[in-house]
Amino acid sequence: MTTLYKRFADRIGAILKDLEATGALPAGIDRRNVAVEPPRDPSHGDLATNVAMVLAKPAGTNPRALADLIVPKLAELPEIEAASVAGPGFINVRLTEGTWRDELATILSTGTEYGRSTVGQGVRVNVEYVSANPTGPMHMGHCRGAVVGDALAALLEYAGYAVTREYYVNDAGSQVQTLARSAHLRYREALGETIEIPEGFYPGDYLVAIGRALAAEFGSKYVGAPEGEWLDIFREFTVEKMMDMIRADLALLGIHHDLFASEAAVQKAGKVDAALDRLRAEGLVYQGTLEPPKGELPDDWEPTEMTLFKATAFGDDSDRPVRKSDGGLTYFGTDLAYHAQKADSADLLIDIWGADHAGTVKRIKAAVQALTGGKVPLDVKLVQMVRLLRGGEPVKMSKRAGNFVTLADVVREVGKDVVRFTMLTRKSDAQMDFDFAKVVEASKDNPVFYVQYAHARGRSLHRRAGEAGIDVTPAANLSLLDAEELALVKFAAQFPRIVEAAAGSHEPHRIAFYLYDLAAMFHALWNRGNDDPARRFLLADDPETTRARLALSDAIGQVIRNGLGVMGVAAAEEMQ
Repeated sequence: MTTLYKRFADRIGAILKDLEATGALPAGIDRRNVAVEPPRDPSHGDLATNVAMVLAKPAGTNPRALADLIVPKLAELPEIEAASVAGPGFINVRLTEGTWRDELATILSTGTEYGRSTVGQGVRVNVEYVSANPTGPMHMGHCRGAVVGDALAALLEYAGYAVTREYYVNDAGSQVQTLARSAHLRYREALGETIEIPEGFYPGDYLVAIGRALAAEFGSKYVGAPEGEWLDIFREFTVEKMMDMIRADLALLGIHHDLFASEAAVQKAGKVDAALDRLRAEGLVYQGTLEPPKGELPDDWEPTEMTLFKATAFGDDSDRPVRKSDGGLTYFGTDLAYHAQKADSADLLIDIWGADHAGTVKRIKAAVQALTGGKVPLDVKLVQMVRLLRGGEPVKMSKRAGNFVTLADVVREVGKDVVRFTMLTRKSDAQMDFDFAKVVEASKDNPVFYVQYAHARGRSLHRRAGEAGIDVTPAANLSLLDAEELALVKFAAQFPRIVEAAAGSHEPHRIAFYLYDLAAMFHALWNRGNDDPARRFLLADDPETTRARLALSDAIGQVIRNGLGVMGVAAAEEMQ
């Protein structure tokens, strides 16, 4: 759909074309930075544009002079009540009330498609998120990144991008070997042995069931066998079972990935050597030694020759090892190749990482730039941890999981929609507290409740109208809506541009922020009826006004549903 703001940008474009035709404006000026948006101060009008400010200098004139050419032509448009020049050359526009009534009708007729955009133009975006080590069940440390990534993927799709949701399975390296050894202990336990779990092994009870599954699969075959006979078999078996558990946990949040990429498969397919050979051919991989660490050197430090990637050529602080001195791969070496693999089928890469990985952002961005020649950008979104509270007190850890609170337990207690919405109520790089008591609190301070209550209030009007005997089937006369009610339509009409802006900045929390503000405006209008009965949405003795206000409520409800849908949250029909 074409947004109201895009329509008026097109109107301005037509005016500029006319000015070019008459010679009042040079042809071919770059217009990409021209914007049409709501003014910061609503008293200035409904729309504001910087067109004269942007184009004046390349046109060889001053902004006010150019604005004076544009404003009279804007004022001729039937949708515009007034247009004026402000300050050094900004243009403010006030639209007719009829234009806003038409926009309300558009929201109702467009329905679930209102806000959907084609701005992405089918650009292929790979969003990699969660990618938790397959060494335990999902816990709340994973939850926020999972929701942010999933909501961002949905937002990008809604804005017209072609999205792949990807999970990188870290199934190579020491951590999964330790997992296999831990599972072997549980396997022996399942066959009747009494075991002790050594320091450094995975102690969680979640491995008990996997031990039983291994016992059922292999009997006692590997009880006393040398590690070399069973380590790879147990690793693959256990990783597969752990990934089944992780998928089930994510499904509780409504999260499903399109692709699960294996670290072990990247290595086995020779992708690392291929990526390093490409970089070496360009002089970006070499044998060398790292600079000594800053400060006082450890007694045992000595320079060691390693295979290094020239990350400093792309803005990193130092060159980075891709192979150790013994020839073994560093994690970065494999990660570099994995990103090259993703870039082969994408126009844009987005990684959702925990904030504890902030120190590695520069090196992976440098690697992607080197491997793609800068043709495939990489954006890394950092997500801060979540602190779990109950009534302001830290939540005790889960014995079942070993040392953390499981995602499944949280979702089962408060529900998927509460968890997903709450995770998007702050910017992803800001600290967050998740208080079990507050997230289900029925108050304005709880954004989840406040937005859902606005939707449920609107839905209740249809039931109450039926109970009052009001016939809502005739078409609503939207001319009965006054300026205060149309102000709500104006804010609802911003939803499509919020979608495009949030998608462009890769910030799904903007949708949650917008819905809270929309809900606040709706509640304020609703509550006016408490002081003035004539302002109530439902007037038993005035069915015409009721139908008009019901149409307004339906439009706001539609926008709320559409926004919640992008967030992966179901809209509440009623509040319990």
